[in-house]
Amino acid sequence: MDQNKLLSQLNAFTRRAHTLDEVYLFDVILCDNEIDRDGDCFSDSALAELQKRFVGVTGIFDHDPRSGNQNARIFRTEIVTDPERKTKTGQPYRCLKANAYMVRTDGNADLIREIDAGIKKEVSISCAVGKQICSVCGADRLKAPCSHIKGRTYGGKLCYTTLDCVNDVYEWSFVAVPAQRGAGVTKTLGGKQTDPEKEMLRDACEKANQLLDQLTDDLRKDVIRLCYRNGESVYAKVLADSTIHMDAGALSRLKHSLLTGIQAAEGGRTAPQLMPEQDQPKSLTEYRVGGKTEV
Repeated sequence: MDQNKLLSQLNAFTRRAHTLDEVYLFDVILCDNEIDRDGDCFSDSALAELQKRFVGVTGIFDHDPRSGNQNARIFRTEIVTDPERKTKTGQPYRCLKANAYMVRTDGNADLIREIDAGIKKEVSISCAVGKQICSVCGADRLKAPCSHIKGRTYGGKLCYTTLDCVNDVYEWSFVAVPAQRGAGVTKTLGGKQTDPEKEMLRDACEKANQLLDQLTDDLRKDVIRLCYRNGESVYAKVLADSTIHMDAGALSRLKHSLLTGIQAAEGGRTAPQLMPEQDQPKSLTEYRVGGKTEV
């Protein structure tokens, strides 16, 4: 959008008209419909409601609601759809994009430089929802919590929670580690522009990571099927559940071991152990991120 049109919308939130020299404009992705680090994702209707409610909302640091912590304000929002990009649930990727502004002062000059340099980038939103729907059984976790664990697969179905019925928004914050991987400043307006080559490289890396995630998920499903090939048992369930924390390399090794055991059994020979004794872990710790189970 033309900067003069943006400036006109911005001035609807100020006591007097400001010029482009007086303000610093930047774009920020607030949230999207991808499954985040907490195993949650927003529904399309939730994104639409957030789009309306975030106009005029202040930006702060680390969700600290002190008035002195205010540093920016949103003056325009839009839903952006990338039909060529799919989420983990197979839906077209959609995100809530916002235009934000700060008044240029001596006090925030360093912050503006940090945003331009990509240091201050990641953001997180604070809002309230009326529904949290389980992807496996459809239960509203706010009213009738179910036993399904986010991140696990049940009958080939990944468990996650869909957030719906947004009833309030509070603020958006610059944070170090956002729950949503894609949330953050995308480029600056009226300031230093993003390097097109770096932008293309970033997009290529994102698409490569999405492809790797998809291939890893497919490999995990193959391994789980092999675990239950001879029926459900306690051992098969433990082994299948452990795959949620395995990377592609560990999954590939386990798949090879399972196939070797199956081929030996079908050939009438004594099946070897799933993996050589010297390589067998003393526990499932080596398949857990950071040495502890993530839930």
